[in-house]
Amino acid sequence: MSEAPAAPRTASAETPPGGTALLLGPPSPRPGWRVLPARVAAMCAVELQKLRHDRTELYTRAVQPALWLLIFGETFTRIRAIPTGGIPYIDYLAPGIIAQSAMFIAIFYGIQIIWERDAGVLNKLLVTPTPRSALITGKAFAAGVKSLIQAVVVVLIAAVLGVALTWNPLRLLGVALAVVLASAFFSCLSMTIAGIVLSRDRLMGIGQAITMPLFFGSNALYPVSIMPGWLQAVSKVNPLSYQVDALRGLLLGTPAHLGADFGVLAVAAALGVTAASSLLGRLAR
Repeated sequence: MSEAPAAPRTASAETPPGGTALLLGPPSPRPGWRVLPARVAAMCAVELQKLRHDRTELYTRAVQPALWLLIFGETFTRIRAIPTGGIPYIDYLAPGIIAQSAMFIAIFYGIQIIWERDAGVLNKLLVTPTPRSALITGKAFAAGVKSLIQAVVVVLIAAVLGVALTWNPLRLLGVALAVVLASAFFSCLSMTIAGIVLSRDRLMGIGQAITMPLFFGSNALYPVSIMPGWLQAVSKVNPLSYQVDALRGLLLGTPAHLGADFGVLAVAAALGVTAASSLLGRLAR
């Protein structure tokens, strides 16, 4: 009579799945380049979860760009006071309003991080293993996604008004990239200012003081060629001008310098993340 098959050996509850190696030393850490993207994505997801509880911001912020297109755009299209290279002024204006609405969302993003500091949330985040650059980058790209939602609203309004925009998927992806990069920079600029002034009231005042100069000191409303010389110099160092130039080239097919535009936006976003990350510890003190 044959013997019964031996029962399989059960793993000891005290032996880790990796054998005895983990008993002799700590587990090897995952490379930083693998951990960082996951933590950035997690921070971005946390920020976007707030939209589920309150979508009012998305609706109220759609009013201002609609008024710009309906009133300012329609009026200046009729009087033809601004040279636009043969395209209707409302078409020329639409990419500038997309950039403006995205900037207005991002430029006050530092108020939220000051609120998190006051509520004790920021200190809890800083004691986690997540690098400060990942915290800032996650928040910056969450601002970019919010701005992208706003940009979609403006594009739909412009389409209803008869603006001749492209619907090429590749060009629309380029539009999304330009919006996200610029919004990342402006949100990091806001968080950098927050790390300097340390107060919501001061940040609100500075934000209101710089938004309109950034807007009017760009090519969002009129070509750079009709600006006075000093304003042209301001426009050349204004990241908003490069965003608007890229949006016009992608949406309207006007001449643009897309390589330089995206290069400036990417460098500006990287510098913004670096500056905001360096001041995050000061904000949490």
